[in-house]
Amino acid sequence: MSSAQETVEYATEHAPRLEWARHAPEVYKAMVRLDTAARQGLDPRLLELVKIRASQLNHCAFCLDMHTKDALAAGESVERIVQLSAWEESRHFYTEKELAAIELTEAVTVLTDGFVPDEVYERAAKRFEESELAQLIAAIAVINAWNRFGVTSRMAPGHYQPGQHR
Repeated sequence: MSSAQETVEYATEHAPRLEWARHAPEVYKAMVRLDTAARQGLDPRLLELVKIRASQLNHCAFCLDMHTKDALAAGESVERIVQLSAWEESRHFYTEKELAAIELTEAVTVLTDGFVPDEVYERAAKRFEESELAQLIAAIAVINAWNRFGVTSRMAPGHYQPGQHR
């Protein structure tokens, strides 16, 4: 059978566990306002890289779908998005500022040691003005909160259109 005649049967898409935004609309609205406030003054492409990396670490398929599409729409390259999961081996794809943001994202997202290491924070502090660093930390905290809503309620990926939730 040729590949043109082959029918691929994919796994069944899971249904969400809970439409949390519908049941907690004030929380959802507050999250949207917080997200809007956190993104102020940050480069949109850098912000999407941060959101993708946190979502990879948190295994949030819905947020990966959303932020990968938004990154592509913002002009990010497929290659840099693909390499993001292995950024330590692919450092040459990113600027020093982006690397500092990605590394800080990992430290804030995975608090297994109970703190953000001083050297990680200092690298970010050297690359970002204090106000921009404060915004970056806020953006990292916000995507982690979104990831937790998405993963817990099992939001299904694949249906998001770039810019849909702006």
